[in-house]
Amino acid sequence: MWTCSDHSASERKSKKPVVFIISAAWDDEASVWSGHCDDIPAADAPSLEGLLDMVSAMALDLLPDNHPAVDPQSLFLQITALGPGAGDIPVLDVCITP
Repeated sequence: MWTCSDHSASERKSKKPVVFIISAAWDDEASVWSGHCDDIPAADAPSLEGLLDMVSAMALDLLPDNHPAVDPQSLFLQITALGPGAGDIPVLDVCITP
């Protein structure tokens, strides 16, 4: 006969890496970086660092409700940014953990 021990919720969370992909573009008119992602609400910030901080905080806040099986330590953010005068050439492509 097989028996199962009850594991805590954190032990049941997936350790498989999950990547949220954020596209960021400079908005000349508003003088902000505008970030868009399917898993996180749109955000604006005056610097890429500020946008990354904002998106990281939102991702961690929304994770328990929108992706309850995902362990926060297995979450990665990938941001691709198009800057002023860069045309279609990405100026930043980075993958980080929040």
